[in-house]
Amino acid sequence: MARNHQRLAARVMRMGESETLRMAQRARDLAACGIRVINLSLGEPDFDTPQHIKEAAVRALADGYTKYTPVAGLPLLRDAISKKFKRDNDLDFAPDQIVVSNGAKQSLANVMLALLEAGDEVVVFSPYWVSYYEMIRLTDAVPVFIRAGIEQDFKVTPAQLEGALTPRTRMVLFSSPCNPTGAVYSKTELLALAEVLAAHPDVVVVSDEIYEYINFTGEHFSIGSVPELRDRSVTVNGFAKGFAMTGWRLGYLGGPKWITDACNKIQGQFTSGANAFGQVAAAHALNSSLAPTLAMRDEFLRRRNLLREALCRLEGWIVNEPQGAFYLFPDISRLLHRRGPKGDIDTADAFADFILDEAHVALVSGSAFGADDCIRISYAASTEDLLEAAARIRRAMALLS
Repeated sequence: MARNHQRLAARVMRMGESETLRMAQRARDLAACGIRVINLSLGEPDFDTPQHIKEAAVRALADGYTKYTPVAGLPLLRDAISKKFKRDNDLDFAPDQIVVSNGAKQSLANVMLALLEAGDEVVVFSPYWVSYYEMIRLTDAVPVFIRAGIEQDFKVTPAQLEGALTPRTRMVLFSSPCNPTGAVYSKTELLALAEVLAAHPDVVVVSDEIYEYINFTGEHFSIGSVPELRDRSVTVNGFAKGFAMTGWRLGYLGGPKWITDACNKIQGQFTSGANAFGQVAAAHALNSSLAPTLAMRDEFLRRRNLLREALCRLEGWIVNEPQGAFYLFPDISRLLHRRGPKGDIDTADAFADFILDEAHVALVSGSAFGADDCIRISYAASTEDLLEAAARIRRAMALLS
């Protein structure tokens, strides 16, 4: 019998499609038909990269930074990251404890591939960023989700964490500020979680802090700075969100050398080092004034308030006040089990499709993030688009029965 040459590996067959990318593609398909779609589905700042960072990249090209880089990153960038960690996070990572990758997503994949094996459990604070689940499954580890709803501002409690840890727990993974909820764990809250984790010395803590600079509380605290966790915490960050450098694909992690050496080894076999001139510009970004970043943060706060106020006027929508990132994550449970022009709307997936079809506004179903009663809305868009999106959604709601 002939073998099927189109047979795919089982790991691909069981991997889900990114819901954020699916909705973005649906929006592009409608736009290709001449429909003006307001796309609030992607987590991408609508600002351009600050001019001083772009100019640093141009200078780096002129200076010959066009060759391969060390797998873990250029020394000048790792040195800048080391100083940033100390300055902003009270983290003492030497340059050889830092790995620069092609985006924070690769940094997360590196650490999971380095640490997880079949049967290991990874405790994930939920709602969670969409790719955590598939990355964990790719290693044959088991994701264990702790659900925190809007009634607790989407933040896990120490009691919930204690109840989820077992002898098989290898890793605890969360983001703060959080994608998709915008939740920010305070220093007090993180210290309480750290107290629980201190009693479980075999558990590695991975803190995704990619939205660090988009924080409206005035305080950012890294759990890896807690003395009891310093030797088993990995802090992941990058340049995409705070510096509007999504297309540059530069992320990084810092952690114990035994972990970063393993991540370096893995990356060396997959992609090697990130682009040279971009790394030079990234170092310049960290070493320069944060004024453009803080200006973007302030504008995101203004947009949050604008869109939240508009959505709070809609009947049935429950909207909390997130303290970071650039997302709202409304609870729409009161809007489900109703009927729209194309049939019953029983899930957040169906609700997101209804809004796209009838209002031509692209959102993302909360099911992609472990919350089937919520919708993620990015407010990384212009004031005009946000106000128009809210008006369109209001008109579409009138079609529900």
